[in-house]
Amino acid sequence: MPAGSVPGSLLRSEIASQPDEITGFLDRQAERVWALAGKLPPFSYALVAARGSSDHAATYARYAWGALARLPVLPATPSLHTLYRTPPQLDHALVLGISQSGQSPDVVAVIEDARRQGRPTIAITNDGDSPLAQAADHIIELGLSTERSIAATKTYTGQLAAVALLGAAFSRDRARLDEVMRVPDAVARTLAAAAAPAALAAARLRGISGILCIARGMNDATAHELALKLRELLRLSTDAFSAADFRHGSIALVADGQPLLLIMPAGLAYEDMRTLAGEVRERGGDVTVISDQATAAVDAASFLPMAAGVPEWLTPLVAVLPGQLLAVELALARGLDPDRPRGLPEKVVRTL
Repeated sequence: MPAGSVPGSLLRSEIASQPDEITGFLDRQAERVWALAGKLPPFSYALVAARGSSDHAATYARYAWGALARLPVLPATPSLHTLYRTPPQLDHALVLGISQSGQSPDVVAVIEDARRQGRPTIAITNDGDSPLAQAADHIIELGLSTERSIAATKTYTGQLAAVALLGAAFSRDRARLDEVMRVPDAVARTLAAAAAPAALAAARLRGISGILCIARGMNDATAHELALKLRELLRLSTDAFSAADFRHGSIALVADGQPLLLIMPAGLAYEDMRTLAGEVRERGGDVTVISDQATAAVDAASFLPMAAGVPEWLTPLVAVLPGQLLAVELALARGLDPDRPRGLPEKVVRTL
């Protein structure tokens, strides 16, 4: 049988490769990123341009860099640079572009405008020869093997690893860097532990017509990334919320049988997420939980484990993995091929 002819085999291999891919990236780039952060000119805040999954990595940056270095992080508005041609003044900014392919013209435009204004720029991309890489002052090249499947998995976790390295470097705390270097082991342990539970959860959830993905704090990015994965692979109606925002009206969506995916690892956000899990279960919600805490299973119909002992600021690199496995298993349970998701015929999307 030709390689890749088994439905889901390509995406499964991409997911399974993440421990080795992240290890390779960290080994190549950790000290280089540390040195880069130390030689940047002064800046007061970071502005990040990204689209799709890369934008979720940018959301992670808002929390990680803020928590570790008290650095304000703002999302760029690429359409001001392209459609409206009124780029904002970027005084005192460090400007970053995040793009797996480095091909998105609007993300490139933000970096080009920042350089014209004399601001320091960094590209995080998997292609060191891409337009984004060529436009930036500095490049953090992921160097991951070519992603053969359409739905981003390892390129997303690779971007998160790059954001985490920058967070450690901005903090100037070598202990934070040591924490990042231990992440691949947690990634491997999570993939091993979550595989069977993900398959069981998918069998139970195969008939759902939509799902709400909810987290808080560091894992707000994880909720949005998993909502996107479930849309891409399953053609499901999905939405993602911060737990805090969800309580401001959207909790009304929860009724008998409403599926919810709650991402709730240990940390400062855990107790609030555990309270929310009980609230939505009482309203009749069907709760699936991703967590490293046994107590999180109390209100869950399905429990997807992740490795324990990961510092909260790094849990997005690990918490996304059971959701990736769940998306693949759900697609297969519904008779879909996750290697060929409908509506995503091209690997590179070039937004203007």
